[in-house]
Amino acid sequence: MIDIEEIIEYSLDLKLLYVEDNEVARDAAIEILEDFFDDIIIAIDGVDGVEKFMKDMDFDIIIADINMPRLNGLEMAKKIKEIDKEIIILIFSAHSESNYFMDSIKLGVDGYLIKPIDIDQFVEVLEKIVKKLRVKDKEKEDLNFLTQYQNVIDENSIISKTDTKGVITYVNENFCELCEYTKEELIGQNHNILRDPDAPISIYKDLWRTIKNHKKTWQGMIKNRSKSGKSYYIKTTIKPILDEDGNLKEFLSIRDDITDIMNPKKQLNYLMELAEETIVVLLKISEFDDIQKVYGENFNGNIEDKFGDEIFEMMPKRYNFERIFILGDGKYLFAKDKKNSILTINNMISELKKFQKIINLAVFRIDEIDYDISITISFAYGKNALESAKYGMSELDISKQDFIVANSLIDEAHSKAEQNIKTLKMIKKAIEDYKIISYFQPIINNRTRKIEKYESLVRLIDENGDVISPFFFLDTAKKGKYYAQITSMVLENSFSALKNTNMEISINLSALDIEKKSTRDELYKLLKYYEDKTSRVVFELLEDEKIRNFLVIDEFITNVKRQGVQIAIDDFGTGYSNFERILHYQPDIVKIDGYLIKNLEKDKFSLSVVRTIVAFAKEQNIKTIAEFVENENIYNILNNLGVDYSQGYYFGKPEILKQ
Repeated sequence: MIDIEEIIEYSLDLKLLYVEDNEVARDAAIEILEDFFDDIIIAIDGVDGVEKFMKDMDFDIIIADINMPRLNGLEMAKKIKEIDKEIIILIFSAHSESNYFMDSIKLGVDGYLIKPIDIDQFVEVLEKIVKKLRVKDKEKEDLNFLTQYQNVIDENSIISKTDTKGVITYVNENFCELCEYTKEELIGQNHNILRDPDAPISIYKDLWRTIKNHKKTWQGMIKNRSKSGKSYYIKTTIKPILDEDGNLKEFLSIRDDITDIMNPKKQLNYLMELAEETIVVLLKISEFDDIQKVYGENFNGNIEDKFGDEIFEMMPKRYNFERIFILGDGKYLFAKDKKNSILTINNMISELKKFQKIINLAVFRIDEIDYDISITISFAYGKNALESAKYGMSELDISKQDFIVANSLIDEAHSKAEQNIKTLKMIKKAIEDYKIISYFQPIINNRTRKIEKYESLVRLIDENGDVISPFFFLDTAKKGKYYAQITSMVLENSFSALKNTNMEISINLSALDIEKKSTRDELYKLLKYYEDKTSRVVFELLEDEKIRNFLVIDEFITNVKRQGVQIAIDDFGTGYSNFERILHYQPDIVKIDGYLIKNLEKDKFSLSVVRTIVAFAKEQNIKTIAEFVENENIYNILNNLGVDYSQGYYFGKPEILKQ
C-alpha cells in the first residue's frame, strides 16, 4: 500500500530539475509537481537543462520531456549521466514506442512517465524513487556509523571472522589477548583450535545449522580454552555475511555484550531485526509532562533514568525481560523475542495489568522527593509489535484509557491511511473541478417565524455527483495542503450569496482560518469589495481548543467589527466555550450548543443551562440562536425562554440558495 503522505513528507525536501520546452505542458505539470516538491528549478530545453545542472550540481531528481529542441531528453540524460551516473532521472513523454523505453533503459534512466501526467502513475514511480533515495541515505548513514562503530567495537569487543569452512581470516587484539594466541598463530587455522573438549557437541551442531544451513544469526554461551589451557566462557553472536544473491561469504563473530556501546534506538532496532516475532510492552508515565514543567528539563533527564531503574526492578522476573529502554518524555519499553517467553499471551496480559496496578499504587522516592505516578500500557506481540504498540499508545492518548492490546490497530491505521489517500484525491479533484460549494440553512426569527439569516455550510460534489458532508472530508483536508483552498472557495461562495438575498449570511471561521495570514488578507479583501453589504455578514467563530495566538484573534475581531461585521460564538454552553470568552470577544450573537437544544424536552439540566445562557445574553444585549431545532415542541420551549432565533431541520435543511 502506498503511503502518499509519507512520500510527500520525504519528497518536499528534494530538489527537482524539471526540463520541458512546451510552456502549456510545463505549467500543467508544475501545478501537480508543486504538491510533491518545494524546490523546483525549470529548464526550457535540453541544453538549458545541462547548463542548469552544471551550474548547481545539487539536484536530487531530474524530470525531462523527451522531445525538445537542441537536445532531446535522452541526449540530455546521457550528458548528465556522464557527469553524475547516480542522479535520478525520469523521462516524461507523450510517446510510448518501445525504442524510447529501450534507449531509456540503456541510459540508466530511473523511470518513464507517459503524458499527460497521471497522478496515480506518478505516485507509484515516485514511491520507487523515494525508496531508492532512502536506501542511498541509509547507505551513507550506515557507512559513517559502521566506520565509527567498527573502531569502537574493535577497541572494546572480542572479534573474529572466518570463511564458510570455519577457517579464521581475521582477529582483533582483544581476541588474541583473551585466547593467548598471536594473530599469526590464529589466521589460517580452523576455529575449533579454541574449542574446549568439555563443551557439549550439541551447541556446535546448533550453531552451524543456524548460521550455515538457515543463514541466520546465532547467539549463545560457548566454553573455549586458551593457549595455556585455561577454560573461559564467552557470550557469542555469530552473523552470517551474505552477498547480494544471498550466498554465504563469511561469518562475523562478536564475543561481547555490544548493547552498552549502542544508543537505545540502535539497541531496540537490533532486537527487532534479530527476532522473527517479538513481545513489546510500551508504557508511559501519565504525569511526566507536569513533573517536567515543575522541576525543569535537566532535572527530569536525571529523574527519567531513575524512574526507569525503579520500574525495571518492579517488573516481575518471570517476564524474562533483560533490560528497559528509556525512550524519553516519560516513555519506557520492554521488548524480547516471543519464542523466549515462558508465559502465554493471556497470562502476560493479566499479569501486566497487575504490574500496572502495583506501579500506580507505589510511591517512588527519588532524590528525597516522593512521587505518586500512574502509567499507561500498550501491549503488542508478533511481527510488527513495536509499530503496533506505538499506535496503541496514540490511541490511549486519545481515548484517555490506561491499557490496550494493540495488535489490530496497525491494520486499522493502514486502512485509515488508505482511506485518507482516497479522500485527498477526492478533495483535489473537487477543487480542480470547482465542486466545493456552499449550502445555506435558514435561521428564523422566533417571534415572527420568518427567515432573517442563513448559515453557509460547505459541501463537496464527488465524481458521481453525490453531495458529501464536511464530516467526511474536512478533517482530512486539514492534514494536507487543501484546507486553505477549500476555505478560500467557501468564502467566495458565501460573500457571493450576499448578492442573491437581502438576508444576513453567517460564515464559519476556525482559529486555524483566522491565524493564517493569507486567509485574513482574503477576508479583508472581500470585505472591501462588498463594503456596502458588510452589515449582513456574520463571522461565526467555531469552538476550538487549539488557539495559538489570541492577540491575532483579538485584532481580527476588532478590525472586522469596525467594518460592520457581526461576531457570533458557535456551540456555546459545552466544550471549550465559556462566559469568559463572551466577555473577552464581546460577540453580537451566541449560538447555543445543539446538544443542549436536543435534550430540552427531557433533561432539566439542559433546560436550566439554556435559561441561564439566555438571561446572561439579554443582560449583555447579545442575540441568541438555538441550533438543532427539530420539532414544534422544542421551538415553543425556546420561544418561551426568550431565545431570539432558531435553526434546524424543523424550519429547513441546508440547500443551495435560490435567487
